Amino acid sequence: MTDTPGKQLLHLVFGGELTSLESNEFKDLTNLDIVGVFPNYASAHAAWKAKAQATVDNAQMRYFIVHLHRLLDPQQG
Repeated sequence: MTDTPGKQLLHLVFGGELTSLESNEFKDLTNLDIVGVFPNYASAHAAWKAKAQATVDNAQMRYFIVHLHRLLDPQQG
């Protein structure tokens, strides 16, 4: 995915331990790791990759990128 230069496209990176490998349900919502909000996909992906690699020993730990700009303005997509 490429971002338009100079355009702010917010992305949220977060993660936590899942209840099972077959679902996206978290074991404990109070222990979610909110990595941060990033101004573009490239920086969000870099943060996601760093966190995912740091937790590679825990198979149930997962990190996600949420395209906040799509939620804020669904028409723009």
